Amino acid sequence: MQNSEAILVTPKQFEIQECPMPEPKENEILMKVEYVGMCGSDIHGFEFGPFIPPKDPNQKIGLGHEVAGEVVGVGAKVTKFKVGDKVLIEPGVPDDTCEYCRTGRYNICPKVDFMATQPNYKGALTQYMTHPEEWTYHIPEEMSTLEGALVEPAAVGMHAAILGGAQTGKSVVILGGGAIGLMVLQACLSLGVTDITVVDVIQKRLDLAKRLGAKRVINGKEEDTVAAIRSKELYGDHGVDLVFEAAGSAFTTNQAVQMVARGGKIMMVGTQSQPVPIDFLKINREVTIQTSFRYCNNFPQTIEAIATGKFNVKDMVTNIYEYKDVQKAFMEAIDPVRKADIVKGVVKISE
Repeated sequence: MQNSEAILVTPKQFEIQECPMPEPKENEILMKVEYVGMCGSDIHGFEFGPFIPPKDPNQKIGLGHEVAGEVVGVGAKVTKFKVGDKVLIEPGVPDDTCEYCRTGRYNICPKVDFMATQPNYKGALTQYMTHPEEWTYHIPEEMSTLEGALVEPAAVGMHAAILGGAQTGKSVVILGGGAIGLMVLQACLSLGVTDITVVDVIQKRLDLAKRLGAKRVINGKEEDTVAAIRSKELYGDHGVDLVFEAAGSAFTTNQAVQMVARGGKIMMVGTQSQPVPIDFLKINREVTIQTSFRYCNNFPQTIEAIATGKFNVKDMVTNIYEYKDVQKAFMEAIDPVRKADIVKGVVKISE
């Protein structure tokens, strides 16, 4: 078998290069990659280079960590998987020794080996890859491999929703209707929330949010979002129980401050690239602001939600690209015009 990988030779330039076929260690599976989701962090890395550049200028840079495929080999001590199994992976492997891992918060392990980041920058945009059995999951028969590749971003939404305390009876506003915002929407729905408003400035995203189950949508370009939320017809002086900031914007962060209820909660899901000033006088009635980072023990619940139809990741896929067109895929994702039409892009590595 021959192998290749898409390497970021410079920002905005992929090159598919031949590479050795990996040999699984005794506790690893060898996977033939079928689908890889295009995460916002991958797109940012493609455009600007890694968040943390490698110390070695000759280090190869791979991208991609939302991945699923088929087992084609197993290490000597692997017991849960066999050749032919359809699988997906959790891309972060913690060290299992630090205080965070020992207390069940492995997602914030400072030494986690997360795909497409330091220290090895190994990406999933490759034909074959290995991964530890412990961080590999079976794809149920009810799920496709394409859906399996999207469990990772879905788990981001599930983790944020659970941390936020999403449950029946809560009112929820999601600021940002991109891929992660829509994952949060569906996670909240799967947890029993029915009163969900999604806000964005791109109508295509809002139309999809409505189809996926949002009770209402607001186009922030066409109306004053805060005024609409605080109107008598919606939440008035009470405000919203739970606000998710999923746009990564200082503007929407400050909108969240103006619409959250007393004693409510703001979940920061989007990545803020710059410091954000907060008017704490507006939230000094025991409002909680909490950040969310990736996921922790959320893959089994997320897989079940997708497999049972409670969580629809398939309809979020707007663009599927062939492996040979990976350069085109990422160029479209950063194109000022084209990217507005892309909710979730996926690269098909193999059938």
